Order: sequence, then C-alpha cells, then structure tokens
Amino acid sequence: MTIKTLGVTLSMLFPGLFSALTAQNTIYEPLVLEDVTYAPEDFGKMWTFDAVPTQRFEDLYEFTVTKEWLDDVRLSALEFSTGCSASFVSRNGLIMTNHHCVRGLLPGIEQEGEHLQRDGFYAKTMEEERPFPNIYVDQLISIENVTDEVQAAMARGNNDEEQVKLRDEKIRELTTACEESAGYKCRVITLYNGGKYALHTYKRYEDVRLVMAPDVQIAATGWDWDNFTYPRYELDFAFLRAYDEDGQPVESPYYFQWSEKGAAEGEPVFIIGRPGNTDRLYSQAQVEFHRDYRNPVILTLFNELYQAQFAHFQANPGRQAEMLSQLLSIANTRKVFAGYQLALNDEYLMAKKRDFEKELKKRMNADKGLYTRYNGLWGKIEAASDVLDKAFTPYFAHQISSFSSPAHLILAKKLVDYAEQMELPEEERAGPYKGDELAKTKAGLALQAEDIEFEKLRIQAHANYLAKVLGKDSEALKVAYGGHTGTAAAQYVMDNAAVASPEKVAELIEGSPKSILEAKTPYLLFARLAKARVEELGPGLQAAQNTLEVQNQRLARLIFEAFGTEMSPDATGSLRISDGRILGYEYNGTLAPAKTTYYGLWDRYYSFGATAYPWGLHERWQKIPEGLDLSIPICFASDNDIVGGNSGSAVINRNAEVVGLVHDGNLESIAGNYAFLPEENRAVSTDSWGLIEGLRLVYKTDRLVEELENGGIR
Repeated sequence: MTIKTLGVTLSMLFPGLFSALTAQNTIYEPLVLEDVTYAPEDFGKMWTFDAVPTQRFEDLYEFTVTKEWLDDVRLSALEFSTGCSASFVSRNGLIMTNHHCVRGLLPGIEQEGEHLQRDGFYAKTMEEERPFPNIYVDQLISIENVTDEVQAAMARGNNDEEQVKLRDEKIRELTTACEESAGYKCRVITLYNGGKYALHTYKRYEDVRLVMAPDVQIAATGWDWDNFTYPRYELDFAFLRAYDEDGQPVESPYYFQWSEKGAAEGEPVFIIGRPGNTDRLYSQAQVEFHRDYRNPVILTLFNELYQAQFAHFQANPGRQAEMLSQLLSIANTRKVFAGYQLALNDEYLMAKKRDFEKELKKRMNADKGLYTRYNGLWGKIEAASDVLDKAFTPYFAHQISSFSSPAHLILAKKLVDYAEQMELPEEERAGPYKGDELAKTKAGLALQAEDIEFEKLRIQAHANYLAKVLGKDSEALKVAYGGHTGTAAAQYVMDNAAVASPEKVAELIEGSPKSILEAKTPYLLFARLAKARVEELGPGLQAAQNTLEVQNQRLARLIFEAFGTEMSPDATGSLRISDGRILGYEYNGTLAPAKTTYYGLWDRYYSFGATAYPWGLHERWQKIPEGLDLSIPICFASDNDIVGGNSGSAVINRNAEVVGLVHDGNLESIAGNYAFLPEENRAVSTDSWGLIEGLRLVYKTDRLVEELENGGIR
C-alpha cells in the first residue's frame, strides 16, 4: 500500500485525524526553531466583504462565490450593541445570538418573582416578547474605500502627534458627512493598521425584544473551567426580535434559513460576524512588550480580582445567581490574558513572528522604493517600545479606577481631587467644585461599599497585586498597606486609613484642603502618590503611543505593499467572513473529536458528582428528556478564524443555512490575537441540530421551533 493510498484510507476511516497527524508543531518531534518559517495563514482568514478571496473559496471548497451570495450573507448578519455578533434567522426579524451576550441584561427586564439568569425566559406569544431598553443591532449596508482621503490628511502633519490628530479629524468629518447624507449610522474602519480605511454604513434597529433565553447552567456549563476549552457541552444561545418604528416585527428579505441536521465533519463552513481586535501585524518589539510587560501586569490584576470575586461568591450561596454574571466576566478576561501569555511564551509562535519580520526587512531592502520610504521604521518602533517597556508597569499599577480599586481607595482619590480643586480660586475650578454643584460633590464624598466583607477582599486583592507587579519593597505597597498583603493588608487599612471612618471623612471635608493634601494616612498618601506617578509617566507614554500609531500604520503599509492581499487584515470590530471546515485536532497527547454529543453533557454532570458548581444542570435538564437521541451533536470545533466579538456569529454552509452558533474558541485559539495557527486553533460552536432538539424536547418552544424551521411566521 502506497503512502498516498494509506493517507486516503486514514482520511476515510478517521475524518480529521490525518490533518492532526501532519501538524507542523507536535509533541512527538523536537522543535527546531531554525526550521520554523512564517506562512501567510499566520495572519488568519478574517476577510472583509469588499475583499473576499473568492478564488480561494473555489480552490479549497469547490464553491463558486457570487456577489449575490455575499450580499445576502452580509445583510443577514448583524452587529450587536453589546459587543457581540448576531444574525437574522427568519424573515420576521428573529435574531440569534449567544446567551452570554445578553446575560448581564436579563436582571434589568425581570418582573416580580422572576430570575431570568437562573431559569431562563420564553415568550409563548409575540405580545409577551419583552423589550430590551437601550439595545440595538446594526446591519452593514455598504462599504466605501476612503484610504486616500485619510492618508492625505495625515500627510499634512509635521510630527506623529499632528498626524494622529489630523487622522482623527478626517475620520470624524467623513463619518458626519455620511450620516447627514445617508440618514444611516456610519463608521470609518481601520484596516492593516491604517494601510486601508473603509467607511461602513449601517441600518440600525433600536427596538429589540427578548424571545427566548435558556437557563445559565446550560448556556455556561462548566463555568470558567470550560470557558475557552474543547471538547465542550453547552447550548449558548438566545433569540431576540427586531421591531420597526411602528412597533411591528421587522420584515427582512435577508436571513439565514435553519439547517435540518447541521453540517458533517470535514464540511466547509463560514462564520459571519464581527471579530473584535487582533495584533497580528505588530512588530516583534511590540509583541515582546506585550509578553514581558503589558499582559503579565493585566493578568495579575484580573487573577487577584477573580480570587476576591470567587471567595465572595462562595461565601454567599443565597446570592450566587445574581453574582454569577460578574464572576464569569472577570474569569473570562483572566483566561484571555492567560491564553495570551501561553501563546507568547511558545517559542514556535515567536519563531514565526521573527521569521516574518526577517522576510519583510529582506523584501524592503531589496526594493529601492520600499527602502527609501520605510528605512528607519524599526528604529522608531523600538525606541517607542522601549519607553513602554520602562513606564507601562508603574503607570498601570498606579491607576485608581472604580472597576479595579477598592471603594476606600476610590474615596481617597475623590478626596484628593476635591482638596486640589478647593485650593484654587472658584473661577478656576472644574464645574462640580463650584456654585450649586459643590454641595452635590461634597455629598458624594462617602464610602460606596455595600458589602464590607467583599470590600476587604478587594483591598487584599489590590495589595497582593501591587506586591506582585511592583515588588514587596515598593513605595506603593509601603505607603498604601505598610508593606502588608492578604488579610493583614485589609486590617491595616481598616485600622489606619482615614477613609475607613465616616467621622474622619466628615472632618476632612469640612476642614482645610491642606488637611487632606498633607494627611499621613495610608490611602490618602497612596492617592497622592498615584496621581503624581501617573502625571509624571503619562506624557511620555502618550508620546510613545502616538509614535507607535503612526509607525504601525507605516509598518502595515509596508506589509501591504510587500505582500499585497496575501495577508488578511487584523480584526478591528468590523464585519468579516471566515472560512474553514469542521475538524477535530490533536491536544494533550490525544484527539479532540470534531463534534461532541449529548452523551457528554450528562457524563460531565455525573462525573463531577451532580453538584451545582460548575457542571451542574438546571432541574429541567437533570432528567434526560424523552425522545432525545443522545448521539445528536451539541457542539463542534472548526478551523475558522475567530476572536472575541465573534460571539453570537452564525456558522453557515454553502447554502447560507445555519449549521451552528459560535460562542468562543479553544484555549489554543487565544493565540490568534498574535498569529493564527490552523493546526490547533479552533472555533467552538453550538450545533444547530442539537440546539433545535433542545428547544423542541426540553423547552417546548413550539412557536420558536416552527418559525426557525419555516424561516418565518406562517
């Protein structure tokens, strides 16, 4: 039997196995860094709708893409105001997205006695569909290339700061003119870090109502442990409906029809959605800054915040349902930055980045025109990156924000701001510190901590964070916490901080501003120190960032000129189409299947003791429903290119039928922020067949099932 015949036989017997066995980077062979080379695929396949590589689709998938097909799928897709993606799935304005894209909104529309996150929601009639206030979806109507206008405006600037300013002014001008003439919403999209600019025009639907959302346990099975992993067993979905100005369901000729049985392993699929952001075109110097400084500092912060949030969650079993959304949000960000670090600590990925930059410089040096225009580019990037290397950690660590800082520290910052303003003549003060507004400002100078036990955990988290990123001997830790961490730090604040005493706060407010600005208590000292450090480091960091914005644009234009459309643009929060196939992959010395089934859902539940955390099931799911075939797929993996923001994207086949619903990727996919590695980067989706069976047999949503199957309301 020849090798070729053997390969065909293996592919027929074990679909997806052969591609896994031929992966470039495997645990079974030593990694020889000198042999690692970049590939065009490293830059991914998030194609903009004005530059779809139709020949690629035909060559890979034997699929001829027509303009009519592209227009139809573009107009069927939606961009959700929550930062997610969505799509029309019926001619009557029915919208599909992820549960986690609306999870945080559910408490805001609850009625008495309801708990929509815990129990879910279903409108049995159209009249019961519940409005979501201040939510909208956008439909991309047209795309116009405005690169020449923006780049010409920038060229008039004499330095980096002026160029950034002129760019932003031109973008505002184009956006305003578009909205005034078209009557739609408009936005200028940056591509190739400024190598290309596109003006997008959107139709906005502002009356959006909830039709159906499942219970959070089935939508987030495994909680943070299963987030960004595969194999996966969950149904992360929600259905909404768009209404027009007259309060009637939107009539849309553009929508994705539902596939009866989904797609098979190995079948081509396309993801239509809005990926958020990637940094694949960054220089080696900036990638190393992310690896060595930015990512570790942010990861440390979110790890400490998560530990505090989770301890609080465990200590309050009666409130866990209301606290779950915030916990999962922090956990998600923590895992993203952990994934970034795993990626950038991978020598295989970094070798690819180095090889690409080497090839790019080679092409520049070989072309007199490119050399003349771009020589000196890397020197400027490296100089700016060096500023970030030195200043980012102290600058970021001294930030005081309502999200990441304890309430006591927020109050200390407000008191310092108040004192500095009160030392100025009234006519020079900011608005909140003069006239009738002053009394309101003073009334707001109070501790905003509803739960003191949680506040103590937040104080511990902040102290631990400072110790880890600035050092246990740092001035910041000594000033704020007397050098303590953990519970000792919290006790130190409670015993010594003036802001911990309402009486002392009142005295400070009514006393001289100098009593605040000269106070020796921990948090007031730290608030002043933090303000000074931020003011000291901020201008240099901003100047370096301006330089990088301009030089990154030059770098992207060089890449564009040297390689053309061989490279797809970075994700920039704009609608894209990503091609791929449903495929398993090799991981941890074994193989992940292309599809998982309902069998796995109950296996996870019982394997972890049928407990609520984290693989628990709502009571409606604890008993296997009559008639459900457990071999039906519930999730699948595909080698489409996605990142954050693609949540809620439809996965369609060549007939533009829904075969799945993206909810995230595997852990390896997080590396996609810096490079797309098709060997193991996988998008993870809820399977359309498994989803509709859940609707039919568990939730009994007959009206919704009928609309999905018929493509509209009969």
